[in-house]
Amino acid sequence: MVAVVVMILSMILFACGSGTNKEINDETPTRGKIKIGVDESFTLLGDAEIYTFQAIYNYAFITPLYKPELDVLDDFMNDSVRFIITTRKLANEEERYLKDKQIIPRTTTIAYDAVALIINRNNMDSLLLFKTLKEIFSGTIKKWNQIDPSNNTGKIKVVFDNNKSANVRFIREKFGIKDSFPKNCYAVEKNDEVVNFVEKNINGLGVISVNWISDKNDSITRGFMKRVKTVALSSEYDEEGLEYYKPYQAYIADKSYPLVREVYVINRETFTGLGSGFISFITGDQGQRIILKMGMVPATMPVRIIQTKSN
Repeated sequence: MVAVVVMILSMILFACGSGTNKEINDETPTRGKIKIGVDESFTLLGDAEIYTFQAIYNYAFITPLYKPELDVLDDFMNDSVRFIITTRKLANEEERYLKDKQIIPRTTTIAYDAVALIINRNNMDSLLLFKTLKEIFSGTIKKWNQIDPSNNTGKIKVVFDNNKSANVRFIREKFGIKDSFPKNCYAVEKNDEVVNFVEKNINGLGVISVNWISDKNDSITRGFMKRVKTVALSSEYDEEGLEYYKPYQAYIADKSYPLVREVYVINRETFTGLGSGFISFITGDQGQRIILKMGMVPATMPVRIIQTKSN
């Protein structure tokens, strides 16, 4: 009787082991199941890339975890996701930690993105000097009439998507803000909530990722742009307001728009698996066209800028 029980247990264990090995051996660059971390600023991009990739490769199953930047990086360091899409490279100590575990992280630039500023459609001040924006984030300018005496919309309410987001970190680094933001700066939970806030508050100034307002063929984007306006900024070194730029692709590409940043994929795979295959897709022709459609600038394919003149 004991021998029979031992034999049955052995068969079960062998079957379980065989299944696990089969699952590992079955993963290829176009087949398998993985989880990836995506900065929630790029939710629309992640959905579009995954949908297209899985439509081509029917046995690829990619589960995205959309979270603020800090949480995405935590998941990556804790081995909860195979790779991440983010706007921050790993710090030296993070790379050393992974290398101590025999993991060599590989970072690839996939796009050039921008932080966009939005205001209520009834707010007249849709042009801002870069130095004025710096004074807003430092707390020197707190009211709209400090920018334009005729603007009586009151105290400026700056709203970010999330306290742990890449947008917050970017603004801190861009303007050298080491302490807390002024008390008129707030955070909600997500980018779409920033749009909701600005729509309902005439004195609001929203900070969001540009891909949320750039894809004119997307119903979500079209809905957003009916409700708010995009701010145009002077270049970083123009203190007179000679020209202003909105976060359009041409101005992101030549960096006339001053709030441009890179978007990275960071991969921790130790073999050529589904993560590597998906990254190859994102950096290939189809994946880069999706990035172009999202209003960002592709990083791995040539971009041609055409200047048009009105007669």
